Amino acid sequence: MQFKDLGLSELILKAINEHGYTTPTPIQAQSIPAILNGGDLLAAAQTGTGKTAGFTLPVLQRLLTSPVNQTSRRRQVRGLILTPTRELAAQVHASVQTYGKYTQLKSAVIFGGVGANPQIKSIQAGLDILVATPGRLLDLMGQGAISLQHVEILILDEADRMLDMGFLRDIKKILAALPKQRQNLLFSATFSTEIKALANDLLNSPSLIEVARSNSTNDAITQLMHPVDRGNKHPLLAHLIKSNDWKQVLVFTRTKHGANKLVLQLENNGISAMAIHGNKSQTARTKALADFKAGKIITLVATDIAARGIDIDQLPHVVNYDLPNVPEDYVHRIGRTGRAGSNGVAVSLVCVDEHDMLKDIERLIKQSLPREVVPGFEPDPNAVAQPIQLRSQQAPQRHGQARHNAASPRGTNQTKRSGQVKPSDSTITAPKKTHRKMNTQKPSQFARRSSSSK
Repeated sequence: MQFKDLGLSELILKAINEHGYTTPTPIQAQSIPAILNGGDLLAAAQTGTGKTAGFTLPVLQRLLTSPVNQTSRRRQVRGLILTPTRELAAQVHASVQTYGKYTQLKSAVIFGGVGANPQIKSIQAGLDILVATPGRLLDLMGQGAISLQHVEILILDEADRMLDMGFLRDIKKILAALPKQRQNLLFSATFSTEIKALANDLLNSPSLIEVARSNSTNDAITQLMHPVDRGNKHPLLAHLIKSNDWKQVLVFTRTKHGANKLVLQLENNGISAMAIHGNKSQTARTKALADFKAGKIITLVATDIAARGIDIDQLPHVVNYDLPNVPEDYVHRIGRTGRAGSNGVAVSLVCVDEHDMLKDIERLIKQSLPREVVPGFEPDPNAVAQPIQLRSQQAPQRHGQARHNAASPRGTNQTKRSGQVKPSDSTITAPKKTHRKMNTQKPSQFARRSSSSK
């Protein structure tokens, strides 16, 4: 099957061909026809599988051929794409622009951390597709700067992350402003039981697409872990980068403070590095990512939230300097490499404090990570585990703060699926993660939406 067989217009195919694409990825081959049919969709695909084009292409096609039913002379938003972070919003909008360049469809992206006035002007000029983070969208809705009364298609990208970041109430507010008759699409790298329960409330008889086993990892990624004492992590990382002559490494830390500290340690070892996290301004984050993509720096140190939306072709190495608090985040992290058919390596530096986290990850992905002790960095066999001190990143203490995480360079606290909240200015012992099931029999707080084509 090729793109020309999927019912896309010549204008869209021309843009696809310009980028050298002829054959759709598995998620694209399944999602494009499903979306073009007009029904709701729940799709699970790992990052790097082409899922962004999997919804931007058919959304462009549907809006291109759908008659405009508007009384206003100014174009109103007909396609709304919600993403959890600024970086992901920018990436998705770039995809819309790339594949819609030969159409007459207009698009814009809005997110926090930058001035709102230019965004308001782009909306006032009229547009067909809007890519937005929930926080900035609600802000502009509150100002009366945007109307969502003509939305025909709603896309929630990285839906699991939206729940993790506490955006559920924001999403409900946005849904309340949308017309009842519309098409709903939920995309994510992984789908938890909670997400499927949410989809059951929101979607109307959706098609279900799961390209890979839920919470599985990409076979193109070589995974291994290096046991190491906690105090030897940064010397080991510097050793790995230098001895292997790594040229481009994305490193994940658990906290923003840890990211800043590691950058200084790497630079003291003669390794160029920059950090990207919620306390960095949008300008600083954009520059760090651009320099990393251009090869001006070797190492980009990131927190989980800030890394969402990082899309780098053929990124060779990902390092888990700290294991994530939530096992699913491991899948998201290493999905930055091994993208679109290229191979990648994911390395985890694991100290005795993180053994329980490692077990949770291995249980989730249903495989054991190969152990490899690096000579000169052998861990102390008598080392005793200590409580991991967590300095939270970006989840809200109260709902009103949640949407400003995406709209402000500063994060507050991060609420994980366990429902536990970590104070932003203090440290606590890492809690044992608990799981609770959503009551799917409870009357929905969402108004069920259905596609106008049904």
